[in-house]
Amino acid sequence: MSSDDGDLENQAELEEKNRLINQVLELQHTLEDLSARVDAVKEENLKLKSENQVLGQYIENLMSASTVFQTTETKSKRK
Repeated sequence: MSSDDGDLENQAELEEKNRLINQVLELQHTLEDLSARVDAVKEENLKLKSENQVLGQYIENLMSASTVFQTTETKSKRK
């Protein structure tokens, strides 16, 4: 094997290593982006759960204050 063949082989190995390093870096950036997105979605989910609880309580209060939504027992006692 000549020195040119060895140089070409070393160059090919270096190119492959560089390609793999770049691929790993790209995957790390993708993972960071996905982690940030997951965190944002978790935060939004907690916010929406809280809003749903408030709205549920508000609707419950409206229904209990309205005569339309009173139980049938209450209506039959009035008659």
